[in-house]
Amino acid sequence: MAGNSSHADFRDDRTVPDTHFGRPLTRHGLGVLYECMHTQAQILQALRIETNGVPIYVQLREQLLRAMGARLLTPGDQMPTMRQVAVALKVDLNTVRHAYDDLERLGALTLIRGRGSFVAEPPPAMEGAAHEAETENLARQTLAAAAALGVDPVALSQRIAALAAEKEKTS
Repeated sequence: MAGNSSHADFRDDRTVPDTHFGRPLTRHGLGVLYECMHTQAQILQALRIETNGVPIYVQLREQLLRAMGARLLTPGDQMPTMRQVAVALKVDLNTVRHAYDDLERLGALTLIRGRGSFVAEPPPAMEGAAHEAETENLARQTLAAAAALGVDPVALSQRIAALAAEKEKTS
């Protein structure tokens, strides 16, 4: 099969025509494209919508935030398109747009018109009064959410402490 230009054993200096962008893709480019598509497919397969009374966009937003927290999605990763998510979950495109807009507002996503949605870089650590105010706000929101779900706040705080300790060990 030597000499056959359709052979799939690419060397680093070989390229494959890419008709979508009009530029050739290198082996590295193909690897990056594969990883991006593979990650997007994994995320789409993992998303689930429950009939538990929680709005669909909230479920979607929280699942994507968990994927980011678990490092399944890392800064710079391209997200599945809103249309891909809507089709995969059989939900309205505006519902997915609402979730993505919330994630952008939270600073978790960067939406680039014409290119897609990307996981944002984490913000720099807060210090001083701003850190204390944000910690207080987040603690109150978390307690309110726990109360609404019937979760014991003491058990929740213990679990958060355990997860934080676990994270410290792996960092």
